[in-house]
Amino acid sequence: MTPNVSLRLCRVDYTDPVHMRALIDLLDAYASESEGGAEPLSDFTKSNLANALQSRPFMFSVLAFDEAQGDLPVGLVNCVEGFSTFACRPLVNIHDVVVASTHRGQRIGEQMLALVEQLARDRGACKLTLEVLSGNAPAARLYRRIGFDNYQLEPSMGHALFMQKWL
Repeated sequence: MTPNVSLRLCRVDYTDPVHMRALIDLLDAYASESEGGAEPLSDFTKSNLANALQSRPFMFSVLAFDEAQGDLPVGLVNCVEGFSTFACRPLVNIHDVVVASTHRGQRIGEQMLALVEQLARDRGACKLTLEVLSGNAPAARLYRRIGFDNYQLEPSMGHALFMQKWL
């Protein structure tokens, strides 16, 4: 499919109310879907996310707007800078990838991730990381198509498992 030619990508300014409204609305829509946990964002999150992101210089986000539809927000990627002790360089974890359901299949995610990759290179990052649910086949196909693979150090040890513990 041909990429959406009316797309405008930008790095999010966490102090810009228009950017933050787009970020929260897109993230809330994604969180409400089964891939995002099927629960909308809490009122606490909606009220406090802008200030929380502003206070964390290791976070950055990318937005996609459909200019043909009046600058409609249609995509979001949230990223967290980490650090690779093995490489002694930063790494960037892609934490959320959101494309509005009305705009999926137009390679918006691919275009946003290309910008994320450039921003990560600008930071001197050695790699990008992300996690994807095993049931989200379209996302996994996208990530593999643009060069992601299962994380492993030594093939005989298998690939990494993503785990969590709620606090």
